[in-house]
Amino acid sequence: MNNPLLSNAELPLFDQIGPAHVAPAIDELLCLASSALETVAAPEFPARWGEIAGVLDVATERLGRAWGAVSHLNAVADTPALRAAYNQVLPRVTDFFTRLGADERLYAKYKAIDPASLDAEQRQAHRNSVRNFVLGGAELQGPARQRFADIQERQAALSQQFSENALDATDAFAYFATLAEIDGLPDDVRQAARAAAQADGREGYKLTLKMPCYLPVMQFAHSSSLRQQLYRAYVTRASDQADEATRKFDNTPLMGETLALRQEEARLLGFDNFAQLSVAPKMADSPEQVIRFLRDLSQRARPFAEQDLRDLREFAAAKLGLADPQAWDWPYVSEKLKEARYAFSEQEVKPYFTAPKVLAGLFKIIETLFDVSIGPDTAPLWHVDVGFYRIERAGQLLGHFYLDPGARAGKRGGAWMDDARARWLRPDTQQLQTPVAHLVCNFAGGVDGKPPLLTHDDVTTLFHEFGHGLHHLLTQVNERDVSGISGVEWDAVELPSQFMENFCWEWDVLRHMTAHAETGEPLPRALFDKMLAAKNFHSGMQTLRQIEFSLFDMLLHSEHQPGQDLLALQQRVRTEVAVLQPPAWSRSAHTFSHIFSGGYAAGYYSYKWAEVLSADAYAAFEESATADGLPNRATGQRYLQTILQVGGSRPAMESFKAFRGREPQLDALLRHQGMDAAR
Repeated sequence: MNNPLLSNAELPLFDQIGPAHVAPAIDELLCLASSALETVAAPEFPARWGEIAGVLDVATERLGRAWGAVSHLNAVADTPALRAAYNQVLPRVTDFFTRLGADERLYAKYKAIDPASLDAEQRQAHRNSVRNFVLGGAELQGPARQRFADIQERQAALSQQFSENALDATDAFAYFATLAEIDGLPDDVRQAARAAAQADGREGYKLTLKMPCYLPVMQFAHSSSLRQQLYRAYVTRASDQADEATRKFDNTPLMGETLALRQEEARLLGFDNFAQLSVAPKMADSPEQVIRFLRDLSQRARPFAEQDLRDLREFAAAKLGLADPQAWDWPYVSEKLKEARYAFSEQEVKPYFTAPKVLAGLFKIIETLFDVSIGPDTAPLWHVDVGFYRIERAGQLLGHFYLDPGARAGKRGGAWMDDARARWLRPDTQQLQTPVAHLVCNFAGGVDGKPPLLTHDDVTTLFHEFGHGLHHLLTQVNERDVSGISGVEWDAVELPSQFMENFCWEWDVLRHMTAHAETGEPLPRALFDKMLAAKNFHSGMQTLRQIEFSLFDMLLHSEHQPGQDLLALQQRVRTEVAVLQPPAWSRSAHTFSHIFSGGYAAGYYSYKWAEVLSADAYAAFEESATADGLPNRATGQRYLQTILQVGGSRPAMESFKAFRGREPQLDALLRHQGMDAAR
């Protein structure tokens, strides 16, 4: 078989990779990587960084890139055959990387390397490697060692099954509504629902739980019963409360087993709980420090959240005749209050944000700030809607990225950036390998040949993921394990992504990336001013919502014991933090993919933690803005040089202080979110 996963091509042959290629290719690459491990672990092999990298890292990087391509397709183009092929090989891949990270012979080699023989980038990578060997079980012996490996394999399987259940439960739901039922829905959402029904050979309007459909129904559909039906289906996905037809996707047993295994893993490594293990390689000092941070922020936000809720209740009773709004009513009430208070609707703004114009505007701000150019390029793709681009400076290639913007069946929900290839001065060829990134979103598609329209939230999401992408693509670090996003502390990795969101609120940025879908007119300044006035609408409630998730996650992995009622803990956190309580049958934890299948276990707090960093970093741009309101290029270059280009080659706090001249402060975040003394 001519296997595309074994190709020496620079980029993955996504248009050729099929399920039948997965096992033969990955097994061959596993064999080569295992052989490389045995070579460098041999007593006679020198304990020198470059020699080890030239053999082992070259083999594992090739394996990682092939497996990364398969994993990516599994996330964006899921089919039964590909899923089966992925799951068949997953245990073998997990077993190899577990053995690699716990190999005591290799660990001894790394400990024997003289740090004085390394440059600064290599020393940081070496420190990380030694730490990761300890956290990977390299110091375990006998039965404990084998048990640790078994735990890793089982956790990988549980994570994949959790993700599959969440996706399948989401895809399984469809409701075909009548014209009367969808009264209030925006025209583009209505047209997309009609087209989806016709594609299924059905009458009416197909409503799904995919976010481009679900969220507008909750915000705009006048029918409370329709909202209730979709809300119940959404918050009970993959749980014991789902309807009988989809209860087979219940994640309850997977969650219990996952938490028990994490606790056991932590104890094997000498930690009291998994939260301590999770925080060990992060910026935060301890779970207790994180919990104090979250509770402090909660107390600061609570008065604003309580006022938000009072406003909602008063408006619902006075203007909508809702004396006792239910959980499925709040998004609708919120949208109506925003329209009344600020005289604009998200749907009034949406026609100005056509996807091509937004992308061109995003590229312009990146090119201006960081002195680069972005243009289309060619590569094998997995879907017709995917774009491929190159980013250059002064004619020199810096990197490439794939952009997959649209929601579709078989594609995991949400938005993310992933590392397809790292920047690396390759030890085998001494050639510089440029980085490649995947940027994935789930926006609604265009209707009747028209370009897709984005909400302002969609635009913010796009900027967020591009922030991650820039962190990966603009690095100037040559050591693979600390270039780009690699080696960056998990609770600091959201800094560049959240930083980019701020530009979505700058008039001199926004006006260049808007054009009405029908008239071509840019966004009117008066409408932008209304958006800006509404920017912090319900910021108190939104902040508490994020803190609720973060505190639940941290307590789940520190105080919660296997076998205890997970839902009881969730309710305790809600009672402490939230100002709105969902129905008793809500099961949001059952699709909390960030912590059960996305690497954020005892780390969801990272979003709020890094938001402090990003808000303070952006304040430097506010302080140095030019007379015409545009970002200062000199500040952009300093941010590029001190944050983006250094990647993970030094601790994140050092990078922040190099940019800002001091440690981060909370003031900018509170001010940006309208929760300072001025409000």
